[in-house]
Amino acid sequence: MLDFILHLDVSLAALIADYGVWVYLLLFAVIFIETGFIVMPFLPGDSLLFAAGTFASSGALDLSALLALLFVAAVTGDSCNYYGGKTIGLKTLAWRWRGRAVVDPGHIEKTQVFFDKHGAKTIVLARFVPIVRTFAPFVAGIGSMPYRIFITYNVAGGLIWVISLTLAGFYFGQLPFVKANFDKVVLAIVLLSFVPVALEWWKAKQKA
Repeated sequence: MLDFILHLDVSLAALIADYGVWVYLLLFAVIFIETGFIVMPFLPGDSLLFAAGTFASSGALDLSALLALLFVAAVTGDSCNYYGGKTIGLKTLAWRWRGRAVVDPGHIEKTQVFFDKHGAKTIVLARFVPIVRTFAPFVAGIGSMPYRIFITYNVAGGLIWVISLTLAGFYFGQLPFVKANFDKVVLAIVLLSFVPVALEWWKAKQKA
């Protein structure tokens, strides 16, 4: 998985060559699953959007179709996750696979720290934070946030997230420096996106 993420340029190029337009469905599925299922927080999100935008700039993918599909995937994924939290909730903490917890309680705790500080805005801010992005809608469902409020922030967050990162890849992905150091750029995106949750976690521990 790490190799796939760090070499998304090579991986996506191979998938496009092998599967053509079916790649759109694959990209939709990855974004939907990463945002919609709490057991899949490790799937690429930010880096995948950036890489997809890069291929759109080279003409290998259609930018308009990409933005529309990934936006729908992000919004429907979060909505699915919200209803998961509302219906299943903390029962997931009892799930086990080969003696190990399927859902890490620490991820829910980290997400709760974000909610305590930012309230409903967490649904928007979490879009740019791995792991918290996957757990935020789930925790919103557990906390009985009204869906009319959730969907408003969900749509806004999904729109900002998909457009900003996809267009970043579209406009900067073809720069010689980025093309020559794509793996380092992707790694930097991943590491930088973890900074907010690390800071919030550290502050919460200090306060406690």
